[in-house]
Amino acid sequence: MQVKHLLLIATLALAAACSSNKEVVDENLSEAELYQQAQADLDNSSYTPAIAKLKALESRYPFGRYAEQAQLELIYAYYKNVEPEAAKSAAERFIRLHPQHPNVDYAYYLKGLASFEQDRGLLARFLPLDMTKRDPGAARDSYNEFAQLTSRYPNSRYAPDAKQRMIYLRNLLAAYEIHVAHYYLTREAYVAAANRGRYVVENFQETPAVGDGLAVMVEAYQRLGLNELAASSLETLKLNYPDHPTLVDGQFVPREEEADNRSWLAKATLGLIESDAPLPPGETRAAQDVIKQYEDAKEQIPEELLPENQDEVQEEQHESEANQNGRSWFSYMTFGLFD
Repeated sequence: MQVKHLLLIATLALAAACSSNKEVVDENLSEAELYQQAQADLDNSSYTPAIAKLKALESRYPFGRYAEQAQLELIYAYYKNVEPEAAKSAAERFIRLHPQHPNVDYAYYLKGLASFEQDRGLLARFLPLDMTKRDPGAARDSYNEFAQLTSRYPNSRYAPDAKQRMIYLRNLLAAYEIHVAHYYLTREAYVAAANRGRYVVENFQETPAVGDGLAVMVEAYQRLGLNELAASSLETLKLNYPDHPTLVDGQFVPREEEADNRSWLAKATLGLIESDAPLPPGETRAAQDVIKQYEDAKEQIPEELLPENQDEVQEEQHESEANQNGRSWFSYMTFGLFD
């Protein structure tokens, strides 16, 4: 028998065992007995049986004295049983059905907690993983849900803890943006990197990542040849974060090394044989290829298809280019009005 067949049989056996262990709730239990047994299961951290009893209580006695409390307890049981989607769904349902309930702030709080823990999978609980490098979707949801709690119920007993978690989440989201910006720097996407850095500076004030955002802006602007923007960003960095790691003796040191765009032949011969000239700031090989393709296509046009005054047009173009290259800065500033 092949190994894959054995694995299939083992998987089916495990699924059958899990289904056979499904909690069966006694149909003869009263409302009070169901609630008491569910509470006992919660106290013993037996969350799966508690979920079954709380769901049975809600379905059998939808208008009973424990119905609303069972819905709240169900949110908690799902959260503790590491079922974040079910917990959020149960919280949203409770908020929708009981918007004026005295404990509705607890539903908002548990909803935020479920999103807060959603990214922390099994590996993250036992291994030192960097959460700032993971997808921030659940962290952003958690921040927004805690923000709803603190804005609607500022005096809630859960508001102080929610505010502390919001600070952590805001720092995490800012750090994630910096990781993305550095990725763009390594990929030579300098405009995107500068935009990410500026986004952090403008939207995540009072977070530790603001200095990193300024450093990204300086590095990206330098690579693009935008010296004035780079100088202003660097001045802001020096003024507000003089001890930033990118500042060594008052001088800016880029964190990402400049990409080596030389050909493999140039690298192999240590630069003795250069196949391509280095690119000017802000220009790419792709742009050069497009220009070359245009020039090649222009040269391949048959002479009979060219205009009769082609020589005169070319001569005027050369004269125009020569005049533009010889123009002074005053001529550029006045758009040629005083040439």
